[in-house]
Amino acid sequence: MGNKIYLWSDKENQYKANLHCHTTVSDGKLTPEEIKNLYKEQGYQVVAYTDHRKYVPHTELTDEDFVALGGVEVDMNEIRLGKERIRTRMYHINFYDTNPENMAKEKAEYCAADYWNHDAAYVNSYIEKMNKLGFLACYNHPYWSMHAAPDYLPLKGLFAMEIYNHNCELEGMYGYMPQVYDEMLRSGHEIYCVATDDNHNEYEAGHPLCDSFGGYTVIQAKELTYGAIINSLKEGKFYSSMGPKLEEISIEGNELYIRTSPVEKIYVHVRGKNCPHEVAAKGDTLTEARFPLKGNEGYVRVTAKDSQSRFANSNAYFLDKYLAKQEEQ
Repeated sequence: MGNKIYLWSDKENQYKANLHCHTTVSDGKLTPEEIKNLYKEQGYQVVAYTDHRKYVPHTELTDEDFVALGGVEVDMNEIRLGKERIRTRMYHINFYDTNPENMAKEKAEYCAADYWNHDAAYVNSYIEKMNKLGFLACYNHPYWSMHAAPDYLPLKGLFAMEIYNHNCELEGMYGYMPQVYDEMLRSGHEIYCVATDDNHNEYEAGHPLCDSFGGYTVIQAKELTYGAIINSLKEGKFYSSMGPKLEEISIEGNELYIRTSPVEKIYVHVRGKNCPHEVAAKGDTLTEARFPLKGNEGYVRVTAKDSQSRFANSNAYFLDKYLAKQEEQ
C-alpha cells in the first residue's frame, strides 16, 4: 500500500438524508410537503418517501435545496395477518427508484407484491424483478421482523440493510442491529448499511417519542441532484449515524487512520474477532485513532460511540477488492 487512500473524507460535499419515511399517503400523520419542510428545518437535504405498498415518486418536491427520492416499502409475510400479527415473521424491504422517469407504467403496475404466505425464495424473486425495474433494495429492521439468521442470510439482490431504525428503537429498544450486518458480511453479502427514522410522526417534533431525527445517513455526492445522490448510494459513498460524525477514514502504508467528532470509543470491526479499538479515559473524548493493518482483516468497518450512547457506522470496506480497484484508477 503506497499513497494515502481515502475511504471516506469530509472534504467533499455531504448531504444529510432520511431514507425511510411514511406520510399520509399510507399511515404517516404528515403530508409529503409537511415532511419536506420539517426535515429541511432540521438540516436535511434528502428524504426517501417509502410509504407502505404505495409508490409515489413525489418529483414535484425536488428543488435546488432538496431531493425527494421516490420509493416504497413492501411487506411480504409468513402467514396472512390476523390475531397472530405480533408473532408473524415479515420481510419489509425499502425500494428506492434510481430513475422515476424510466418505465413509469411498469412500476405503477408492479409496486404491489403478493403479501401473504411467503418465504425468502419469493422475496428474492420479487427483489429481482424490482432490481430490473431500476430499484435499489434495502432490508429493514430484522429484529422487529421476528427474523433469525436463516431468514435473512438467503436474501439476494440487496444493496443495503438498516443497521439502525429509530422507530424500532423507540418501540422496543431493538432498533440497533450491528450483529445482523456483520453476519451478512461474514456470509458473503457485500452490502452497505443505513440508519433511518422510519418515521410516522404520531408525536410532534420535540416529544421524547417523536420518531423523526434519530437515525440518518450522510451521503457524499458531487451535487445535490437526484442522479448524483442515487449514484452515491450505488457506490456506497455514505455512512450512517445517530449523532457522531465520521470525518475521515483512510489508509496510508499499512495503517488505518480514523478521524471523528468527539467520541468515547472508536472500533474497527473485521471479519473475525479481536476488533482493534481506542477508548477514551472516563470523562474524556477522542477524535482520532490509528491502527496497523495485518492483512487478514477481510473487511473493515468503523464504529464510533459518543457519550450519549449514539453510534456512527461506516460501510464495510473489503480491502483486497477496494485497494485493487484504487490501483486500477
